[in-house]
Amino acid sequence: MISAVIFDLDGVIVSTDEYHFRAWQELAKELGIAFSREDNSRQRGVSRMESLEVLLEKTERTFSKDEKLAMAEKKNSVYRDLLDRLSPDQILPGALDFAEESRKLGLKIAVGSSSRNTPFILKKIGLSDYFDAVADGNDIQRSKPDPQVFLIAAERLAVNPAECLVVEDADAGVEAAKAGGMFALAVGAAKSHTGADLRADSLEGLSIEKLLRELG
Repeated sequence: MISAVIFDLDGVIVSTDEYHFRAWQELAKELGIAFSREDNSRQRGVSRMESLEVLLEKTERTFSKDEKLAMAEKKNSVYRDLLDRLSPDQILPGALDFAEESRKLGLKIAVGSSSRNTPFILKKIGLSDYFDAVADGNDIQRSKPDPQVFLIAAERLAVNPAECLVVEDADAGVEAAKAGGMFALAVGAAKSHTGADLRADSLEGLSIEKLLRELG
């Protein structure tokens, strides 16, 4: 039934949530906008420009498209500076064990992330050449909950979407997986999503073989 596993990156393989929060908070401060961790959580799994719109909800000021692009780029510059601190030691517990077990079972593995920083992040954590395929924000026109990034990953793996299990920690990602006709394993913040086929607190100690038996 399952021949490939597609992993979201941020929150599944490595967590850069704190870096995102600090970068958006710095931009918000410049704009005189209060920005909380609750606001930050609403940005989980969506594109950079959609995340900016969450921040700008708190101001009555209007901005041109060019101004918004400049703000998003300023945030990303701060974020990338913070990403320089990433290392293989910060790969989330259980992520590589889960990927390795998937490989041993003969499954292909890929990354499907809306982040345009995916290649940079994978390089910093030493996984640039680890996956059979990578699809990211540089490849897509529509971000999650649209399934485009997962469908591209499946295409690059030469696997039918119906044979893919997506591992996601964001509601938007779970919805994208299901919209693409894939199975969804929801972890972390998304584990209560009712649309997920499987749920877990994290990948730590999780067996893909046992999960596949649950799917039947």
